[in-house]
Amino acid sequence: MGTISQFAEKTRPPAQRIESEEEALAVARELASRFAERASERDLERVLPYEEVDQLAQSGLLAISVPSDYDGIDASNAVLAEVTAILSEADSSIGQIPQNHFYVLEALRHDGTEEQKKSFFGRALAGDRFGSALAETGTETVSHNTRLREDGGGYRINGRKHYSTGILFADWIAIFALDPADQLSMSFVPRGTDGVEIIDDWDSFGQRVTGSGTIILQNVYVNAGSVVRHRRGFERRSTIDSVGQLIHAGVDLGIARAAFRETVDFIRNRAQPRMDSGVEKVSEDPLTIARVGEIAVRLEAATAVVEHAGKKVDAAQIDPTEQHASEASLAVTTARVLTTEVALDASNTLFELAGTTSTKVALNLDRYWRNARTHTLHDPVRWKFHVVGNYHLNEVAPPRNGIL
Repeated sequence: MGTISQFAEKTRPPAQRIESEEEALAVARELASRFAERASERDLERVLPYEEVDQLAQSGLLAISVPSDYDGIDASNAVLAEVTAILSEADSSIGQIPQNHFYVLEALRHDGTEEQKKSFFGRALAGDRFGSALAETGTETVSHNTRLREDGGGYRINGRKHYSTGILFADWIAIFALDPADQLSMSFVPRGTDGVEIIDDWDSFGQRVTGSGTIILQNVYVNAGSVVRHRRGFERRSTIDSVGQLIHAGVDLGIARAAFRETVDFIRNRAQPRMDSGVEKVSEDPLTIARVGEIAVRLEAATAVVEHAGKKVDAAQIDPTEQHASEASLAVTTARVLTTEVALDASNTLFELAGTTSTKVALNLDRYWRNARTHTLHDPVRWKFHVVGNYHLNEVAPPRNGIL
């Protein structure tokens, strides 16, 4: 950590084309079975999943949200969330890596010109990966200090970005900056552009291999045709924030499923009953059975709410009225609350029921709690309750800030 990421430029064959939602889910399950094999090792030793992300890109999954008008399958948002959950159950870092990629594609769908859409959706279909340079520290807004200034027929960008999830694996960087009119823009630059420095400095105790580095931008040139007027996406209510947040819900849902799976396996095969429990196996203990049932019910509920939220986002994309977009945002907010709670509860219950033996370092079962705790800090749940309550009590629409 603390070193400049080395990205080896190499020629890649075009990505596979996924033709249906059913195929997308099948491909995700196939990849997940592979990704799960070394997930614990990658977490323990902080081995970045370059090979796995290559496989993910080549599979065609990173293009499933491309609209049908641009040769994509325009997969439903419920399927997009479920694909995320499947990958995250295998390795939640890999599941989170494409979150910014899909956010960028949704922003492009809303705000890009026809030429920009044809160009960058085409790159996504070919297997290119998009990273996001959005968040900053010590500022009131995400892009307060990163600026575009005019330079001939293009622009120059200067700034510093943090928490850029997946940026170590990206082919294109979508840089969010304020333009000369103080309006938010999104500029596409190739990874190897002069003046772009990517630092591998993510040192969290969870989600350890998401490739979330710092980006330093020093006089980076971008041509005018690659600048998207992103502010328009928040001047009117849109589904940009809802898509991004729904994917986060999918990550938490996947973590919860993984923790629950480990709990059931450990109780069945390794856990020892209490001497005074009166049962021969932990799986026969009534209190344990009830607690496992409780987590299972909450997982089913979270899964259903995520699917419901995905359908609300679909409706808002098809008929982008203020009402539909607000309903989508509220449904996704609800999904994020429930998936946050079940991810934390399931990962904690794993140790509660499995016992002391489950805490051995070699088992690395704590990665589920570490990953859940880290990822669920992304947007505090306490504010989500406030937004939902304010809507129902005071008819205040959800804010257009991309964090709900």
